Amino acid sequence: MSDALFTDFYELTMMAGYHAAGRADEPAVFDLFFRHNPEGVDLVVCAGLEPVLESLEGLSFTRDEIDYLASLDRFDPAFLEWLAELEFTGDVWAIPEGEIVFGDEPLVRVEGPLAQAQLVETLLINRIAYSSLIASNALQVTRAARGKPVLEFGARRAHGPDGAITATRAAMIGGCASTSNVEAARRFGLPLSGTQAHSWVMAWESEAEAFRAYARVFPEDCILLLDTYDTLHVGLPHALEVADELAADGHELGGVRLDSGDLDSLSREVRARLDAAGHTQARIVVSGDLDAPRIEDLERADAPIDAYGVGTALVTARQDPAFSGVYKLAEVDGNPVLKVSSTPEKATNPGRKQVWRGADGDVIGLADEGLEGREMLELAMRDGRRTRPARSVAEAAERCRESVTRVGEHPGQPRRTERLQALRDRLTDELAVPTSPST
Repeated sequence: MSDALFTDFYELTMMAGYHAAGRADEPAVFDLFFRHNPEGVDLVVCAGLEPVLESLEGLSFTRDEIDYLASLDRFDPAFLEWLAELEFTGDVWAIPEGEIVFGDEPLVRVEGPLAQAQLVETLLINRIAYSSLIASNALQVTRAARGKPVLEFGARRAHGPDGAITATRAAMIGGCASTSNVEAARRFGLPLSGTQAHSWVMAWESEAEAFRAYARVFPEDCILLLDTYDTLHVGLPHALEVADELAADGHELGGVRLDSGDLDSLSREVRARLDAAGHTQARIVVSGDLDAPRIEDLERADAPIDAYGVGTALVTARQDPAFSGVYKLAEVDGNPVLKVSSTPEKATNPGRKQVWRGADGDVIGLADEGLEGREMLELAMRDGRRTRPARSVAEAAERCRESVTRVGEHPGQPRRTERLQALRDRLTDELAVPTSPST
């Protein structure tokens, strides 16, 4: 399936305008970046690059798509015929997935013919911004859990099937240990986790019968959901009975799950009674509309919890569901350009840029400055083809762990080099546009 029409209509109208003016093939440079962290997120994780590269490689319009555009009666036939022959042939420089990134620095730099680079704006923002948002929220949640496994199971609450697949992939990059999303696990080689729902327990004549039936099928990894009826007075006693029966057959109860109530006090009572019965190996997994602040509270209280299941708050980024990703023209036909705004944070940085990461933080400068530090933007695509094999989710997740460690006490907002700042100031002066509201 082509992604060529996964774009906003004004990208196509601008392309038609460039074509009519004879400017469609002028060389251009666009930057994708974000302006500020989402609310409740301390560190932003760059994610979504590999799906972008997959979409861009060989991106072109099918005959059906051209016919659809013709049916709109908005475009010149010559433009549509030109569009029918178009393929993405640009270069893509990008910060690898899993790296911690900061506001205003380019995450992706697209170099190519003006019309092509314009076309892919919506695609890039959609894939990079949402993936980075969910990966960042996942990192926030996993850091709150202090190294305990976080199980992602938000598919049913995600924004559609595509959103669920994207969210799972990003959550694993951000540090989740497993997912309940079977298709995402198949597609990306991810570990799966899952037990039973309340409906399983309700489908049997008694809770004890439901627990025994599950244990018979999965004796090596049996985790029982305790709160269908009454966690402490019904669910836990039945789980202890089944745990004893498993032990008699040479197996151990894998654990129990708490999905409601006061998770702190419940986990303490459950832990005490499991241990008293000799089932010290049984884990306690908790779920129930958890997010980073609630997990932090449980960890600060030193609740005896072994793993957390997180769904809705993670895949919807409920605390702040919009990521401030933008895609701006930085150079056209060899000339640096910028957007000037009376809102200072909306002004952009001109020219072809690179980001260097050193001990003192990130520096944004012009690409030919050759500063000390690690160059963050790598050539990922040349002439519309990848420069390397696709990288796995596991690689990106490992890079995320390493990046968090390397960043450490990072000073945050990157600095501009003197050359970049001087270019920015000169172009702003030449445009003679005030950069602050008039009084």
